[in-house]
Amino acid sequence: MAVVLDTSHVAAEDRLDVFRAAMKETSGSTRVDVEPSPEGVSGRLDLWSFGASRIFTARSTGVKLVRDSKAARGATPEAVAIAVHGLGTGHHEMGVDQRVVRTGEVMVVDVTRPFSFAWSGLGSSTSLQIPIADVGMPMDAVQRAAGRVRNSPLHGLVSRHLLELARDADALSSSPMAPVLGEATTQLVRALLAGAVADDGAPSQGVVEHTLLAQVHAYVRQNLRDPALSADAVASALAVSRRQLFRVCSRADFSLEQYVIGKRLECAKAELGSRAARSRSITAVALSWGFKDPSHFSRRFRAAYGLLPRDWRRLAEEEHG
Repeated sequence: MAVVLDTSHVAAEDRLDVFRAAMKETSGSTRVDVEPSPEGVSGRLDLWSFGASRIFTARSTGVKLVRDSKAARGATPEAVAIAVHGLGTGHHEMGVDQRVVRTGEVMVVDVTRPFSFAWSGLGSSTSLQIPIADVGMPMDAVQRAAGRVRNSPLHGLVSRHLLELARDADALSSSPMAPVLGEATTQLVRALLAGAVADDGAPSQGVVEHTLLAQVHAYVRQNLRDPALSADAVASALAVSRRQLFRVCSRADFSLEQYVIGKRLECAKAELGSRAARSRSITAVALSWGFKDPSHFSRRFRAAYGLLPRDWRRLAEEEHG
């Protein structure tokens, strides 16, 4: 975890300027107005990495974030931010669109358009920042989804997931599984955005397939350790036919078998390189990640990473001491 700012550690006379600077940098705003308070400004900003994605949380006294039209016109977003409102009631304005944002509601932060967002009194927000290249959707589709995410059937699921991710972020971000969890969350957000732009609230074929692929990714990651994980098991769990599953995967140029093996290898590699697993044998680690045959595991590991599991473990031990 990186604590971006905790005003309790800043001298009282410097808090206002430091808080404004930190909020401008992390929120994409060009102006930060602080609500007057007898106690002064107080706030905490935290940031955690999950592979290429990041979770950012803000909790503070009343604040208003403004992004002006000049900054918006020149913006080239490197990431898409999906925010979930926490404490208090938020007020969001973007063009002629004005809305009240309540606890648990999701919004897409579009830095290519002028906006303002504010809360009064103690408030908080959690946002997921995903590199635009990883979203897998054109920016105009993301922008169309921005005002309609509440229409997506996945709105509640994404809201709960991001809040729980932030709640346990210290432990989860330090786990070898953090990049895998970040990828799973990206898949879920992609399905949320696809659902938000569905016509008339009825999912199109593309949205259905995006959603199914997100579910496939999530189910596989949750069951990587199960040696019985297979296409039949995935299809049964998601209530689709094997034929439908393979048709959707084929259209997305996605190999379920290679994905399962790749993720198992990735997780086994991370565990073998960690101090916590030094007492476990390579065979035990391989079996725990769903590989039935240690020899097959070694062959696949060498093909993927260019060295045997024992050599990787030795290098990791030498590096970490």
